[in-house]
Order: sequence, then structure tokens, then C-alpha cells
Amino acid sequence: MCSRLFASLPRSDQRRKGMDYIRGLLEVRGRKSIRNIAALVGGQATEQSLHHFISDSSWEWGPVRRALAWYTVGVVPPQAWVVRPMVIPKAGRHSVGVERRFFPEHGQMLNAQQAVGVWAVGEEASVPVNWRLQLSPAWLAEDRRRRASIPDDASAETLGECSLRAYLETAAWRLPSRPLVMDARGGDITSTVSQLLDRGTQMMLRVDDSLRLSVRDPALKGFDTTPRPVHQIMSASRGLQRPVVWPGDGAVRCSGLVTAVRVALPAAAGRRAGSGDGDLLLLGLGNNDRRRPREVWLTDLTSVPPVFLMRLRGMLSRVDQDLAHGADQVGIRDFAGRSYRGWHRHVTLASAAHVLAALGDTDDAELGYAS
Repeated sequence: MCSRLFASLPRSDQRRKGMDYIRGLLEVRGRKSIRNIAALVGGQATEQSLHHFISDSSWEWGPVRRALAWYTVGVVPPQAWVVRPMVIPKAGRHSVGVERRFFPEHGQMLNAQQAVGVWAVGEEASVPVNWRLQLSPAWLAEDRRRRASIPDDASAETLGECSLRAYLETAAWRLPSRPLVMDARGGDITSTVSQLLDRGTQMMLRVDDSLRLSVRDPALKGFDTTPRPVHQIMSASRGLQRPVVWPGDGAVRCSGLVTAVRVALPAAAGRRAGSGDGDLLLLGLGNNDRRRPREVWLTDLTSVPPVFLMRLRGMLSRVDQDLAHGADQVGIRDFAGRSYRGWHRHVTLASAAHVLAALGDTDDAELGYAS
């Protein structure tokens, strides 16, 4: 894998350091710091060399990630591309992108970086192939940008914008077309859906109750084309609930009540003709107590069975599991430096280490994968 991964690196010493770093990520016990990796592969002089290789060298991580993605496609054929945020708690305030903010999934304020990963999810494994670090306007002030070596073309983004751009950047590598699965809540969902439809992306997006859509389902009487919030559409659709059973992890079977309603994006002035004009499917997933759906999803996969859509939904949980029990084990969140470039190079090589671990190319039993 490394011979393909580092083909874009012009010097043999860079390629060797890249392999040393991945080896350290796989074999070091505990925190995967540059110091601990250097202690494993060569000592104090190696620490200085690896620090320069990660934080100050000139090699570009983009071609390495693209090579990793194409390698992954060959060995872990993806069934979907999953875009998932990753929170990286930090003790200080100098690591690039770190902010103190409220994280709904944790239910508390945290001092943390927030990144977005694009994962290839296959039958047996899920692996990250691309990353984007969310930056706020405060990090683009001249002094902070300079200290963190943030490039001039980096811009401030919301989490929704960061997620969409991470996917579009990955899609530009012309990887196999597979459905995109993403939690789009909290962003401009209408804009996200329009952009994805424009490029022909199949999608399965978790959405907010407040999103406004036009009902096009003949099973719902009394609705005109007036856009209505999702929670109102779901409340009027209780009679359409149907039980669905789908396979979970291993031998586990999952079940729930699924409501499916044909909808469309509301007409919007200035939107290009044909952008989001077709039918979409609004899915509400609830428990057997028939109360309001606990999750609402929007998809353009209008002709596939609900069981397949529920399997796509479950891929978010698969990524969460493999992040905690795989990527975290190879130090995906362990970069302690302050530089933008250093962070990107570290997560690139940690992603490669995760791929190797997921494929069983390491004997480290603590990684939690079968060899």
C-alpha cells in the first residue's frame, strides 16, 4: 500500500519517513505522539526529523489521500460514502481550529477542534479517505492564520458547508458513484440538496423537523404545493406508517415504523431550472409506540425498498463504531501540534494506518480487528 500511497513524494527519505510514521501509529502503545513514534523507530534525532516531516515539510497530502482512496476502493469496495463530523477535545487554545463551543452530540460545551471525515463504507469495514478541518472567522485573522500556517485559500465555514465541501472534494477524484449518507441537520439543507442534485449525487440525508418541503404524495389529501415544515408533514402522515425490519451488525435485526412521503424542494427564485425539481422521499423513523418519528431523512432514492434505505441510515453508526474502535486506536485525534499542515498530514497517515489495521495487515490485537 505504501508504495502506491507515497508515489507522489519526490524523495526517498520522505517516503521512508512516511512508512516509519505509519508503523509508529500501528505499533506505539498509548498516545501516538511524534515523540513516542520516534522512540519506537529511531530515537531523538528521528524525533526532530519526523517533526519536520509532519509539520514543516513541503509534501502535499492531497495526492496521498487520493491514492489512499483509490487503493481503498480496490480492497474495500464501498457501498456508500459517509460524511461524519469528528470532535477533537483539546486542553489549550493554540491548536489550529480549536474553539470553545456547544456540541449537541455531547450535550455540553467543549474546547475542541471539529473536523469532517469522508468514509468509504463497505460490507466488512469502513475507512476514512478524506478530511476537512472546520475553521471559524476568528482563525482567519492575520496573526492566527500566520502562526498556524493556514493557507490563503482556506475560508471560514459552517459545519454544513465544511461537510458538503469535504464530500465534493472527494467526489472530484472520480471515485465510484455510491450514495452519500450524511447528517445535514443544522445547515442550509435546501442549498445542500440542490447542489447534490445538480451533480447527480444519490443521497440519504438526516434533516431537521423545521425544513420546509412541498408535498407531492397522492396518498396525502388536502395538501397543495405550499411548502410546509417536516414536522407538520410527518404529523399528517401517521396513517402511512409501515413496520420495516432490516439487518444490523452481525446477526442483529433492527425494526421500526417507517413513514414514506413523496415531497419536493420548494420552488425558489433564482434556482436553476431542473435543480431539485424532481420527487424526493421524506422518511420518518419511529418506534412501535407510533409517536412522532425520532429521526427524519430525505433521499432521492425514491424507487428502492425501505429496507435498503434503513441499511444506508445504519452506516452512520458503523462509522461511529469504527472511529472509536479503529481510527482512535491508530491516533486519528492524537496530533498535538499547532499547524494546519501538520494536522492534515497526521490525519492522512493515520487514515492509512486505519486502512491497514482494518484489512488485518497488522498483528496488533489491541486494534480490535481480526487478522
